[in-house]
Amino acid sequence: MDMSDSHEYMFKDANRSHANRKIWICGAVAIIVGFVIGILIGRFATCPEENEAPKQDGTFLPGVSDSIIKDGDPKISEEIINGIRADNIRKYLRELSEYPHLAGTPADWEQADKLRKFWTDNGLDEVFISEYDVLLSYPNTTDEDNMNQIQIVDNSTGNIIYKSPLYEDILDESENKSNVVPPFNAYSKPGTVESDQLIYVNYGRVEDYTHLDSLNITVSGKIVIARYGKIFRGDKANLAYVHGAIGIILYSDPADYAMGQTDSSQVYPHDWWLPASGAQRGTIFLGSGDPLTPGYPATETAYRLGEDEPEAGLPKIITHPVGYGVAEEILQQMTGDNVSSEWEGKVPNVTYRYGGQLTNPTWKVKMRISTANKRVKTYNVIGIIRGAIEPDRYVLMGNHRDAWVFGAIDPSSGTAVMKEVSRVIGQLVKSKKWRPRRSIIFCSWGAEEYGLVGSVEWVEQYIKNLAERSLAYLNVDLALQGNFSLRALATPLLYDVVFSATKKVPNPDSTEIHKTVYDKWKASFPKDSSDPNSVPSVGGVGSGSDYAPMVQMVGLPVCDVRYTFDPKKYPLSSYPLYHSKYETFKAVDEIMDRGFKHHQATGQVWAEMARTLADTMIIPLDVVNFSNELISLVNTLDNDYGTMLRNNNITFDDLKSVTNNLKTEAMAFKSRVDNVEKYNPLAVRHINDQLILFERSFLDPQGLPGRPYARHVLFAESQVNTYAGSSFPGLVDSLFEIEKDPDQKGRWNIVKKHFSVILFTIESATSTLRDVTKFMPVFNKDRS
Repeated sequence: MDMSDSHEYMFKDANRSHANRKIWICGAVAIIVGFVIGILIGRFATCPEENEAPKQDGTFLPGVSDSIIKDGDPKISEEIINGIRADNIRKYLRELSEYPHLAGTPADWEQADKLRKFWTDNGLDEVFISEYDVLLSYPNTTDEDNMNQIQIVDNSTGNIIYKSPLYEDILDESENKSNVVPPFNAYSKPGTVESDQLIYVNYGRVEDYTHLDSLNITVSGKIVIARYGKIFRGDKANLAYVHGAIGIILYSDPADYAMGQTDSSQVYPHDWWLPASGAQRGTIFLGSGDPLTPGYPATETAYRLGEDEPEAGLPKIITHPVGYGVAEEILQQMTGDNVSSEWEGKVPNVTYRYGGQLTNPTWKVKMRISTANKRVKTYNVIGIIRGAIEPDRYVLMGNHRDAWVFGAIDPSSGTAVMKEVSRVIGQLVKSKKWRPRRSIIFCSWGAEEYGLVGSVEWVEQYIKNLAERSLAYLNVDLALQGNFSLRALATPLLYDVVFSATKKVPNPDSTEIHKTVYDKWKASFPKDSSDPNSVPSVGGVGSGSDYAPMVQMVGLPVCDVRYTFDPKKYPLSSYPLYHSKYETFKAVDEIMDRGFKHHQATGQVWAEMARTLADTMIIPLDVVNFSNELISLVNTLDNDYGTMLRNNNITFDDLKSVTNNLKTEAMAFKSRVDNVEKYNPLAVRHINDQLILFERSFLDPQGLPGRPYARHVLFAESQVNTYAGSSFPGLVDSLFEIEKDPDQKGRWNIVKKHFSVILFTIESATSTLRDVTKFMPVFNKDRS
């Protein structure tokens, strides 16, 4: 037998053995399948009225029970709302705000680990901590001779005429704790600058510099001083740099943070007004996420930029915040013409002047800033409750955990509420009394105060998962900034969800005529004050909190809720104690929310929104609301810029046409939703997938002009005020002061290109609402 015969025999033998194995395997499979089929036949044949659900034509779809098509148990909604306890929230807040918990410090880890244990003990199915290695920023706290300080120096003698205090005053014993970081602006450029001229720039906005230009007042080469408010502090610093200033002092004016109440008996700790020593800390970084890893998560293997690389986007100007007590000392030394009435603040004993040389010509203003950037670890805590039927669909609830100091308002009021919401929901699951249809994911973010760092890094790491599986993101940055009424920011798909939830929650002010949170909200902030049937006004989303990466990078519908103050009574830029050391438990417990009923109401609304999204069979995202809001935005754009666009050969009517087409398709889609065969899980999944992906369709993968990481063509922050939401942001930012651009052709080409992108995006989004059998658009125009 030669070698070829031997090989032939071996292959034949192997084939014979293989054939035998196939016979045995097939036989075993047949037995198992028969056994399973027998069980299923017995299960479903014995009691069809219990185990089969009738289709609309009266026939049965085997295996689909009535429980599958229910929108959750209404008793569970009541149990969640009634289970949220104000006294628990109060207890959590006391613990959370007892000590400073700045991002990247040991306290950051301690709070993350405690929350992990809390969620594990309260029935969440899975809890984990995501760690990121990021660039944060801290002031010098060990060497008083080099700590951040503003000085007035006599240039002729070198004597220090005035120097700002290194720390805020201790006004209550509860503030007398270690590790209180002194006032600073994160990511400020370090160094020392001096100027014999100081210029007051009001709020430091674009229009303020325009006003100075009209008076032939230049800030180039000088130090400027601006009051906080109106726009994001990072935009103030950047605009000062763009106009050539060498340093900027930021201060909290009593007009914006104390309503002129500056007597020590009228401010904290006796009332919620900012005291003279209170200084607003905060980042001036204009980006989001870790500066050194833009677009990608800051994990061990990440490539990192150098701090001086332009893509890192780190600030280039020396910046420092002070209270109005320090500002009084500085502003008193200014010369120059008196400012216009619109520029006047309420710092005591000060005549507001535009500035120039100081009152003594040999004096200079000196900024000594030792703030330095540092690589540190920060932590997100993620807690998951798996869905019973659709575990691969996620409802996200988020709040950040880090604070500049005690953070009893921002963010710990929100963290305390999230703990209580998670306790109630977790205990229902743990007791096997209820499990949501879809998964609920609780997200506690780290280092939000530095520029949404924790949430951005997490989204960057899990963006593909989130883009495929998540429904919506519900945010509570802080539970309250006042006790007047609820306020909400949201993308239009979630309007009905927040309206529905607020109608179920009792008004925490039980003595009022308004019975529900919705009633008080509608009366306080009506969308149309002339219409008695008006719904409440819902604000647009900017980049003020962790919802920003969810809408900009993932394309999620988002909502942010909190209780706020009455803006007519208190025309303030923010709550007065914002980012100061005086955001203490005492301020919340004794002044802002006695009894914690407003915290409780925020939690109840938040929890009910999550339950609705997690339990309702057809996801309650309203595309008709979206299309109506889009039409309103187009009309506003037309009023503001329509003439300008048409005069530059941009066919604005095309925008109205595609928007009207979307409305038509949205109405048709809503009809299909209303008539979907609920006993057919594939039909339900089909509709829900279209709803989930609708908001995603408004993302442009190339980003807005000059902003590759802002991708939603309809909703994003304003480029001149990061806090504020802007509709058609890429277009409006490109049109902003376009007449001043010397390169008119280049600027208008940017506008025309982005206008084209908007048209395409809306048309593309419209196609996602069509039935799958009608994917291609139908042209109504005669093409013959």
